[in-house]
Amino acid sequence: HVQLVESGGDSVQAGGSLTLSCEQSGYTPHKYCMAWFRQAPGKDREGVASIDTDGGATYEDSVKGRFTISRNNAQNTLYLQMNSLKPEDTAMYFCAARLCASPEYNYWGQGTQVTVS
Repeated sequence: HVQLVESGGDSVQAGGSLTLSCEQSGYTPHKYCMAWFRQAPGKDREGVASIDTDGGATYEDSVKGRFTISRNNAQNTLYLQMNSLKPEDTAMYFCAARLCASPEYNYWGQGTQVTVS
């Protein structure tokens, strides 16, 4: 039974920092590509950052230089370090996993709320 559980969301002031965590269970993390997505009220879900099995990362343009995605396979945990937060970063953040050969993310967490004021 695959399970992804996010944590770390909070309410912060603009310019602040947060670190989101995603604990994974029920599968072998090092075989999966991982990502963070977010969805703000009234908006479509968007990809924020992704990381492959070798640690190679990609970022959505608006978060480049501010957010860092990382993974610790030994601890089965995915992270998103968020610095210089802006009000437009306010959203529900989700982690997701897929076999790297698959185009679609098969597994999703329940989300953690980030609010920046």
